[in-house]
Amino acid sequence: MSAALASLLVGSAAGGAVAATVVALGASQTYGKGVARGADFPSQLQAMLRAQGYSVRLANAGVNGDTTTGMRARLPGALTSDTVLVILQPGGNDRLKGVSEAETAANIAAIKATLAARNIPVVMVPNQMFAGLPRQADGQHLTADGYRALAAQLVSQVAAYLKK
Repeated sequence: MSAALASLLVGSAAGGAVAATVVALGASQTYGKGVARGADFPSQLQAMLRAQGYSVRLANAGVNGDTTTGMRARLPGALTSDTVLVILQPGGNDRLKGVSEAETAANIAAIKATLAARNIPVVMVPNQMFAGLPRQADGQHLTADGYRALAAQLVSQVAAYLKK
């Protein structure tokens, strides 16, 4: 596990005892490229869920520029014994880096199979969920408001897997 990921995981847990961990696995849109720590969608989703009374920790396992191959390799190290759900955001880096659609599909299937073997459900975040959300000047990554809107889109799906 990278030092940055370990730091994010420790920082996420600082809010006190939690009953469950949700892992957000993805690329730069999960990491929150271009915004301050805490403005990424996993952090904002955690705050929304806690405001609703859920005892949850969102572990941000997003890595800028990552592909589904990298996500597949990082998955075992991102999971904890109390992981109850994974939010998977495969992103568009596979296409940008020449990974075939077949390989992308195989990686996503392997990630889902690994999680299914551990009885951990998956909430997918397809690129279409970013449509119409506020973007940074690069036209690619979301603003803090965009990440907040994404978190708001996900809150009910994620809450369905949690217990208060």
